[in-house]
Amino acid sequence: MDQDKGLVYTDIASPVGSIRLVATTRGLTAVLWEGEDYTRTKLYMPNRNDQAPILLLAQQQLMEYFDRKRTVFDLPLDMQGTHFQLKVWEALLAIPYGQTKTYGDLARQLGDIKAVRAVGGALNKNPISIIVPCHRVIGGNGKLVGFAGGLKNKSILIGLEMKDRAPTLFD
Repeated sequence: MDQDKGLVYTDIASPVGSIRLVATTRGLTAVLWEGEDYTRTKLYMPNRNDQAPILLLAQQQLMEYFDRKRTVFDLPLDMQGTHFQLKVWEALLAIPYGQTKTYGDLARQLGDIKAVRAVGGALNKNPISIIVPCHRVIGGNGKLVGFAGGLKNKSILIGLEMKDRAPTLFD
């Protein structure tokens, strides 16, 4: 990513631990997990700004989501990735709240069932966790697999959306 002097961050407490919100002047560009560095998202270290309007909006909408008062996010996103990654992330945005898809479902939707591993790689690089809902993607066998925030947090997020017990790695 080109060094954008407008890159700012704030940290917020959430039911899945402390998360870092990062934004450019164009929109939210990352939701990072507690202790995560910027390697996976290829961002450089932003400046702290707890009052940036986009970060305040993201924080408000995330808190509404965690309180089960919001099922759709409505804030500007500034997704940074390859053409294929952007296609996968856009497909994630179409997965409705409380529903899941498999990696195979996404590959088929994108027109190439053989692209399952490439879809998984793009999900791994998704910088805007929760809001671009990679947690809604599960293994073909219905089990929870692969999530940058950890499988426990994936289970919490799916359970929050399903209002009951989510599938787990151990089902």
